[in-house]
Order: sequence, then structure tokens, then C-alpha cells
Amino acid sequence: MRFIETWTPATLVSTRDLAPGIREFLILPDQFDGAAYPVGSHINVSVTIDGQPETRSYSLVGEASSRGFRIAVRRAEDSRGGSRYMWQLAPGARLDITQPASLLAVDWARENYCLIAGGIGITPIVGAAQALARRGAKVSLHYAVRSRGDAAYLDDLAAVLGDRLVVHAGDEGKRLDLAALFASLPQGALALFCGPMRMLDAARHTWIAAGHPLPDLRYETFGSSGTLPTETFRVRLKGSDVELEIPRERSMLDVLNASGHEVMYDCKRGECGLCAVDVVEVDGEIDHRDVFFSDHQKESNQKICACVSRARGTITVDTLLRADAI
Repeated sequence: MRFIETWTPATLVSTRDLAPGIREFLILPDQFDGAAYPVGSHINVSVTIDGQPETRSYSLVGEASSRGFRIAVRRAEDSRGGSRYMWQLAPGARLDITQPASLLAVDWARENYCLIAGGIGITPIVGAAQALARRGAKVSLHYAVRSRGDAAYLDDLAAVLGDRLVVHAGDEGKRLDLAALFASLPQGALALFCGPMRMLDAARHTWIAAGHPLPDLRYETFGSSGTLPTETFRVRLKGSDVELEIPRERSMLDVLNASGHEVMYDCKRGECGLCAVDVVEVDGEIDHRDVFFSDHQKESNQKICACVSRARGTITVDTLLRADAI
């Protein structure tokens, strides 16, 4: 169940390829007023995977436009099927989407801002760069990619930021040194980050080691990234004979709810913690892909965010004992 989720019909107006494996989609809702939305906003898109209705979340690119909503989707062969569905769509396709929502709080009163993006994590950062540059803020953007050819929106960002855009291309030997970057930032600087889970974990540890308060590191996530490959696993329900298979293209949350074992949820991005369930036993390994639980909580394996986290092997859970999950 979800507290508020308003869907609206929309049309895919156009697509364009930004880089190998990255495609932009311009989506126009039937009822659209072009109203501004917060930095870091995303929309949910209803997709169909193996004949089953699913939901995928995509960050909005750039500030509001009268043309519609822009998202960019990386074609990931190891994904759960969302990118494959999106990539087969042609202009004119009809979609159901939600209104923009954001869990990323930006303090606009800071003197210094540092933006960090890894790969497709550039999508929510574009709007932040535009908004901060328009306000005349002291801002820099560090963009980590395998090569410049893999980077989306380089020309747009260069036009907005000039030499405040720093590209860290691996094939040029210019890897992003988070320790050096964070050590160079003055106290009180606000960092906005979006990248894969491994990169985020490194950023959080390095940010603290540099003496910055953790709340001054704000981040967007994409819950499809983890430390283990996305694969099928099994979930047993405590006190019953029920055992469910979680296929690679579906989340544990979706399978539990579709099977009648209702779990509350909200963000479906591993950020709010509402869908956390108790872990009773692990026969294998849990891949925590959320940003809600601390490192210590993840190591204890006592709870799992059912919307994004996965496992290898079989885990036993109790969906009822969640009073202290949030």
C-alpha cells in the first residue's frame, strides 16, 4: 500500500540518444502546466515486464520546461527489465506517470556547493547545476565517467558552468579522488551526490573522514545498483510454509504484495525505510541497496528494505514486526 500516488496519462513526445547506452525521453502529461518542481525530483513510470505491471523511478533532467518532463535511461543488460521496456518505446507511445516528487533537500543559503555525479547519476545533478548557476552560487561539478564519450549532457553543463565543470574520465587517467576533493572544500560546503551504491558508500566514508558533517552530504540514489549481481533469490515467511521466488526483474516488495503479504511502502527507492521488514535468517548473502540504514544496521542483517535490496540464496523474513523500522 502507498499513502499518496497520483497517476496521470502522458505521451512520449520524442527520444534522442545522448551517449552509447543512454537515451533521453521527453514525456508530456495530458494535463501539464509546466510548473516548477524541486531539485532532485523524480517521476514513477508504469512499465510492463514479462507481461506484469511494474513501476520504475527516473530522475528528472534539468529545470522545469513547457515542453514536458525529461528523463534519461541507461540501457543496462543486468537491470530488472525497466530499461529494456523504456528503450523499446517509440514516440507517440502512451504512458502512465506520477507527479514529480523529491526527497532531496537543498539548502539554498550556503556559500559553497559541490556537485558529484557518477555515470547516469548526472541526471538529477543537471537541474541542480542549472539552479545554482542561475542563483550565482559558488558551485563546481565533478563528473566521473569511463570516457567522455560515455558522458551525457557535457555540452549543456559546460555552457552553464564553464571551467567549474571537471570531468574525471577513467580512460584519460583522471579518476575522481574523493579524499582530495572533500579535503579541499571549506567547512559549511554542501555536497550533492548521485552515483552507484559503491561510489556513494565511498563518498559517505570519505566525507566524514574529511571532517564534514554527514548531513551536509545530500544524495539521490538509484536502487538498481548493488554489490552483488541482480539474480533470482528466495524468501521464506516466518511461521509458515510459504516460500516465494523473487525473479531478477521484480522486487521483493512487489512479489510480497502481489502474493497477498501486504507490506507498506512509499518511495520505492530505498530512501524512506517504510518497507523495511525483519530478517529472521539468512542462508546466503543480503545485498543492501538502500540508503536508509546505517552501515552498522546493514552489517547486522536484522532488516531489509524490500523495495530495492536483494539477496543471494534464501532469506527468512517476518513482515509483521516492523514497528521500529522508521
